[in-house]
Amino acid sequence: MKKQLLGTMIAACVAAVPLSAAMAAVMQEGVAEAPPASAFGRKPAISGVSISPDGQHVVAITSPDGKQRVITIWKTDDLRATPHVVGSDPRSEIISVRFIKKDRLAVTTQQLADFTIGGTAERSYRMRTQILDLEGNPIRHSLRFDGLTPEQQAFVGVGSVVSNLPRDSEAILVRDPIKGDLYRLNLYSGRFERLERGSDRFSGQMTDLNGEVRARQQFDFDNGAAYIGQWIKDADGNWAEHFRSYARDRTPISIVGFTLDPNIVLVSRVDGRDHEAIYEYNVAQKQFGEIAFAHPVFDADGVLFSRAPEDFGEILGFSYQGERSRVFYVDPVLDAAQTQIRQALGIRDVPVEWKDIATGQAMRLQVGEEADVDLVSVSEDRSRFIVRKSGGAVPPEYYVLQDGRLALLGRAYPELRDAPLGPVSLIQYEARDGLLIPGILTKPDPEKFGPGPYPAIITPHGGPWARDDLDWDPTGWTQYFAARGFAVLQPQFRGSMGWGQRLWRAGDSEWGRKMQDDNDDGARYLIAQGIAAPDRIAMHGYSYGGYASMMAAVRPNGLYQCAIAGAGPATIDLFKKGTYNSRYLREFQHPTANGEDPLRRLNEISIPLYLYTGDRDTRVIPQESRTLAAAMERAGKPVQLRILPDMEHTMNTWTPENVEIVLTSIEEFLKKDCGPGGI
Repeated sequence: MKKQLLGTMIAACVAAVPLSAAMAAVMQEGVAEAPPASAFGRKPAISGVSISPDGQHVVAITSPDGKQRVITIWKTDDLRATPHVVGSDPRSEIISVRFIKKDRLAVTTQQLADFTIGGTAERSYRMRTQILDLEGNPIRHSLRFDGLTPEQQAFVGVGSVVSNLPRDSEAILVRDPIKGDLYRLNLYSGRFERLERGSDRFSGQMTDLNGEVRARQQFDFDNGAAYIGQWIKDADGNWAEHFRSYARDRTPISIVGFTLDPNIVLVSRVDGRDHEAIYEYNVAQKQFGEIAFAHPVFDADGVLFSRAPEDFGEILGFSYQGERSRVFYVDPVLDAAQTQIRQALGIRDVPVEWKDIATGQAMRLQVGEEADVDLVSVSEDRSRFIVRKSGGAVPPEYYVLQDGRLALLGRAYPELRDAPLGPVSLIQYEARDGLLIPGILTKPDPEKFGPGPYPAIITPHGGPWARDDLDWDPTGWTQYFAARGFAVLQPQFRGSMGWGQRLWRAGDSEWGRKMQDDNDDGARYLIAQGIAAPDRIAMHGYSYGGYASMMAAVRPNGLYQCAIAGAGPATIDLFKKGTYNSRYLREFQHPTANGEDPLRRLNEISIPLYLYTGDRDTRVIPQESRTLAAAMERAGKPVQLRILPDMEHTMNTWTPENVEIVLTSIEEFLKKDCGPGGI
């Protein structure tokens, strides 16, 4: 079967998908106009696609109307047949689905509700995980977690899935989310047994390939220094601490997988390098061994194992954080499949000149032009695949590969299929102190908007310990505005994670200072390259990016005509309080969060500022935006404030209406109120 796959996978059978009425209405003389906000704000028409272990079924979350999500299940032997659709309670929303057995699905939903747990009452979004069969029926079981009322148990569902127990055809391992007790739950009989009780001392249990709990973590102090100790059970069943990660060192060591050899564990760590690598660790000898996988300029972060009976536990590949999430396949079948799929879907590599941020060494990266592919799910025998094609200018498309042919399953944003989306590229530029800063640059379609310079938006990410990549941006903050003639730069300023230790640590205590310089230097780079018009630049960011936008309004550099801040903290104190409340973060991240406060430099604000936030935001409370807006109004500064209903901080809680309001209100502000006459 594997040889047949490699020999015959030469054709892509792409089903025709008609244009929606909304998109057809905006087609004029063969040139698509800018797509409406609803095309970006809709719930993806298809997402979360996976294939069953036996390859007989495919499941996905679908949303034909862009508002309500349902579960859709296909039989792979007849993908053209009408699939089975499973709805949900109108009060809840499906946010994830995946196979945990060949005919059992783990489904997570969220619901906005008044809920009391741990003695605290609040109205927020609560998650629930339950198990369904292929007809959409919840499995019957008698699992009950100690100390929970029936209402609380209903919200919790089966808790969190710790292991699918791939060698057990009926059971899974779940954890009580309150007390941490571990249970084996039979998904067919409904019976359960508690394997071990939760512990105030240990957490973060991990299982080996056979489903046995072999690792756990202990949070403790060593002469006042906070650390996480990694405990491992050896081949004889004895537990012992093997290594520690001290918070103040910020060099986490984490187990990423267990091999078939009970004495060899795969561990991710830095160990003096600029990028994380995956090492072998000998449990019996308590020693780190050779590097199993490392990338020269990106962080390695995971390992993939076979679940097929004939080679169970063999390493199939290693994942790493490249220009987008990538997998280096060591399995020849998967490596060849990925190569042939890229060819069938027209993926062409383009060179990107790159310098290592730590050493300055020049090299050339090969990245997919416009898009690339991921093997997001594979049957156990590696004969059937779910393929995701996506890129900065290509909304996700999902395909099923079987019998040597690719069949289109669906497009996530069908209304954008013929939209004038702009090219997206990975770039680097030098900050004023010489540090190399990565960036994701989205430009308008040159055939429609010409060669530039264009109005531009600098869009720093949240976190700040986070990053962007060269994949589709589901917020719409890049392509919505590129389709309207804006260039959008996402600077990976110092303090960003996933680009190496030097860039990450260079952001320590530089909030509003050098971190802000990197954003400004990105704007200057666009001007120097003839991409941005120097008098038509704005900044828009969310969360930490919102803070950066507030600081952009403070800085007297004349770069920006206005700034837009979504859910940003007006003072660093809010962030510092959150980290200080955690005994680990108090040493891990709290000391790095120092710099300038927009609210304390209110009198220096010299450009219009638009603030928006969600009324349910518990991470950056709405009062932060309200306080700054009120202070600006008292000082006679130009400011607008919008509070969006029933919106939490993270995007999974946003309604299509929330997204549309964010996009259209920013567009209106840019046109009418950004600097003299708008941009």
